[in-house]
Amino acid sequence: MNENRLPDYLQHMRQAAADAVGFVEGMSRDEFLADKRTQQAVVMSLIVLGEAATKVMDRYPDFANAQAQIPWRSMRGMRNRIAHGYFDIDLGVVWDTVQNALPGLLVAVQPLLDDSGA
Repeated sequence: MNENRLPDYLQHMRQAAADAVGFVEGMSRDEFLADKRTQQAVVMSLIVLGEAATKVMDRYPDFANAQAQIPWRSMRGMRNRIAHGYFDIDLGVVWDTVQNALPGLLVAVQPLLDDSGA
């Protein structure tokens, strides 16, 4: 497998983060906590984000290590916690992630996309 999938994975990360942020746009925390459909959409986006980050870490470790501004391990960890403990998801943590971590991630990932031609 010599095909360079890195641009695809980075694009998946950007899209999943943008989707999650978009899903909660204009919502309050309480509205999010009361809206199961939005919760599930955001959680799925976080799983996709974590899957793509894991692929980058596994298949392009030198690249991931060189991009220390990207929280690769945190994304993989959140994906694993969601996927393996689905009924114990802390929606407050999900909300905080979307509000506080993802906007910065989008800013950090964009130059990587530009550089990779994605």
